[in-house]
Amino acid sequence: MDVSTAVAKRKTIRAFTDTPVSDEIISDLLTRAARAPSGGNVQPWRIYVIGSDTMADFQSFLGERQIEAPAYDIYPPKLWDPYRTNRFELGEMMYEKLGIAREDKGARLARMAENYTFFGAPAAIFCFIDARMGPPQWSDLGMFLQTFMLLAEEAGLNTCPQEAWAMWGNAVAEYVKAPEEETIFCAVAIGEADPNAAVNTLESPRMPLEEWTTFITPR
Repeated sequence: MDVSTAVAKRKTIRAFTDTPVSDEIISDLLTRAARAPSGGNVQPWRIYVIGSDTMADFQSFLGERQIEAPAYDIYPPKLWDPYRTNRFELGEMMYEKLGIAREDKGARLARMAENYTFFGAPAAIFCFIDARMGPPQWSDLGMFLQTFMLLAEEAGLNTCPQEAWAMWGNAVAEYVKAPEEETIFCAVAIGEADPNAAVNTLESPRMPLEEWTTFITPR
C-alpha cells in the first residue's frame, strides 16, 4: 500500500470487531512510527499499550473510577466559525448514521460514553507526554500518531484517535503507572472495523483548499 492510498483509506472508526490484535503487531507499528519527525530529536511521546489480554482488566478498573476534569481544553472555549460549524456538522452526520435524534440527549450521552470502551476495540495505546514540554513537542505527538495510524492502515488494521480520554487522565495514569511528571494526551483504539456498523460509513468532509490555503505572490 502506498502512502497516498493509506492517507485516503484512513478514517476514524467508531465500531470494532473483537478480533484480537497481538502485542507483537503493536510493537512493530510503534517501532516504525518512531521514525516520525521530532524537533531536535526530542521524541517526547510516551506510550502505554492496553493489549487484548489487558483490556478486560483495564475496563474493570475504570468502572470503579469517576470521570474527571479534562487534563486540557479539548477544544477552545466558545469555538468560533468556521471551526464550530465543521465540528457541529460532523456530529450531526455521525448521529444520523447512528439513528439518534438531536433531542435524544440520553442516547447521545450513552454514545459519548462508548469512547471509554474504545468503541469495542480489542486493543489501544495511550499517548502521554512530560507536562514540562511545550507546544512544539505536542506537535511532535500529532506527527507520531498520524504515522502510527497510517502504518496500522497498511497492516490491515483500523484506528480511532480519542482525545476524550483527557477526562480520565488520572485514572489512566494510575493504571499504567505513568510517572508523576507525565500527562495524558490521547488514546488510539486499534482493531478491525465492524463492516456491519453504519457509523463506519461516515466520511468526514474537508474544507476546500482555497478556504485555508493562500499562495503568496511576489511583492
